[in-house]
Amino acid sequence: MADYFTHFSCLIDVGTSANAIRAMDLFVQLRDEDDLTDDPRFSGFDLSRQDGPDSSILWIHDDDSGDVESVIAFVLRVAADLDLTGLWGFEYANTCSRPRLDAFGGGAHVIDLGARTTIGWTNTNEWLAAALNGEGVDV
Repeated sequence: MADYFTHFSCLIDVGTSANAIRAMDLFVQLRDEDDLTDDPRFSGFDLSRQDGPDSSILWIHDDDSGDVESVIAFVLRVAADLDLTGLWGFEYANTCSRPRLDAFGGGAHVIDLGARTTIGWTNTNEWLAAALNGEGVDV
């Protein structure tokens, strides 16, 4: 049997050390709320402060296999709570413990923090399939 994984490791700068503390507190609160539901939204990643206690930078990563949608939901929530602006993005990799067709690839998301929305994304499996089918993908 094959095991499938999604991996990512990215940083987000929330502007100030105080904002980083607020974001970490929000993360703990959301995780506690996730423990009370059958449909957790924020459990697919880990969060820690980068570069020490005075840093405004948070490290978002997975330890085993992560959930891209959980990262997006959390970043949008933090952006709303801390009134963040600008663009932010991250990439992820899909891997597998055994060689399987369509088991490897990845993608990326770009989020407009001020508008609180995803403005673009790509998935390498879908891109490759479209390109091989001649569906107007730039190569």
